[in-house]
Amino acid sequence: MTSKKKTIALLFWGIFCLPVASRKQAVAAESPTEAAARKSKPSKSKEKFVKRHGQLRVEGTQLVDKDGKPVVLRGLSFGWHSMWPRFYTEETVAWLKDDFNCNVVRAATGVEAGEKSYMKFPDFSKERIRAVVDGAIKSDIYVIIDWHSHNINLNEAKAFFAEMSKAYGNQPNVIYELFNEPDYESWPEVKAYSEEVIKVIRQNDPDNVILVGSPHWDQDVNLPAADPIKGQQNLMYTMHFYAATHKKQLRDRTEAALKSGLPIFVSESAGMEATGDGPLNYTAWQEYIDWMEANKVSWITWSISDKDETCSILKKSAASTGNWKDEDLKESGLKVREYLRKYNVEK
Repeated sequence: MTSKKKTIALLFWGIFCLPVASRKQAVAAESPTEAAARKSKPSKSKEKFVKRHGQLRVEGTQLVDKDGKPVVLRGLSFGWHSMWPRFYTEETVAWLKDDFNCNVVRAATGVEAGEKSYMKFPDFSKERIRAVVDGAIKSDIYVIIDWHSHNINLNEAKAFFAEMSKAYGNQPNVIYELFNEPDYESWPEVKAYSEEVIKVIRQNDPDNVILVGSPHWDQDVNLPAADPIKGQQNLMYTMHFYAATHKKQLRDRTEAALKSGLPIFVSESAGMEATGDGPLNYTAWQEYIDWMEANKVSWITWSISDKDETCSILKKSAASTGNWKDEDLKESGLKVREYLRKYNVEK
């Protein structure tokens, strides 16, 4: 035996001969948090989620799969493409599926805000959105094409969704979100806008689910509940919450809408204040998670971006193609990854 081999053997034997408690400390000195993260971390998933669940549809208030079984989508929204286009890559989508366990992502088309807005650079904008959609199709997860605006831009929206539905209308992966967050528009205005855009989409895509916005930043779901869009199938209505600001009153309002027969999809949410900043309220966030899980409501968390704010889950060190280490994630990123790994487990 060489001197080097003897040294290795003695080191191994020294650890082995330690008392059990000491040996465990020498071999596995990790914190409870590190241990929990290690145990919950999924392997590189080969499962084909869309292949398994196929064409989604809406039955009553429930999102169901091709076999009519309830399905809950849980995932992350990209930040405005017009501000954080660097993250709009197929590789990032693959990482979100494999490491975060996302079964859906949301591509937020920044319509007016940002240097690279859709209004200024439509071709660039569509290129970035397509990268995420194509990545989701390759990773076999669902994807929301979101018209991320607070104002009605009917002609531009119709042209955008006509092109997207023509390109992707035959893909079961795709969901369309017509209007991210109406702010001061009335429900009759939002309803009329939505009906026009739905007609355009349905000319190319008769089946895929469409998400309709609600007034007052997707808070007033009681308004479409009292006057829903008629004559269309596979529609759901969006509710958004930020748990440190929006409390039980919004859940009660949304639950009443569900009981009245309005299908709800939480297409944007998080655990901090509605400004996107401030501390995370873990208790309030968990209350919302518990409520959504009990009602089999799909949910998306905001957002994949590196802005200096609580809701942006990434630090500046995060690569544009995923492969993020824990130190690349902010507190909100670590928490939403924990949620997704916990709840996105097929029964």
